[in-house]
Amino acid sequence: MLTFRWAERVDAPAIVALVEAGYRGEASRAGWTTEADLLGGHRTDLTEVHGCIERANSCVLLGLQDGSLVACANVAVEDDAGYFGMFSVVPTLQGGGLGTATLAEAERIARDRWELALMRMTVIDVRTELLAYYQRRGYRRTGRTKPFPYGDERFGVPKRPDLRFEVLEKPLR
Repeated sequence: MLTFRWAERVDAPAIVALVEAGYRGEASRAGWTTEADLLGGHRTDLTEVHGCIERANSCVLLGLQDGSLVACANVAVEDDAGYFGMFSVVPTLQGGGLGTATLAEAERIARDRWELALMRMTVIDVRTELLAYYQRRGYRRTGRTKPFPYGDERFGVPKRPDLRFEVLEKPLR
């Protein structure tokens, strides 16, 4: 059974490890959401995770199964909408519904706790399978894009020159 709680500062090292495993390096290839072919380097660090935990109107949502961390996501208020990011599921457990349940809980927090009518996220626009996943869950592609921060290794080391973020949105009411 999957249960949820908000992360505390002491959880940050485990969150960093989960996010890194879900996005980067060979371990991420066990799941379907890897960015290993697009980006090298790190996906997050303790400073970023601490900031997400400690910032007002922000949380890192933890999904736990039998007491073990299996999923996480940053949920926050940003520009009068919910923001969903840093979403990770243990690669070998992807495809079993943990991500969908975590996304639904994040949406519930934004809608019910912060009384927001819209959830927003950004996805690297060449990640067609991931874009389709979110579209099946009610997100729409807005056509708005944001540049990828080339040269800022906090976001990874790009392996191709055409990366950018696309903004996705979903009404919560």
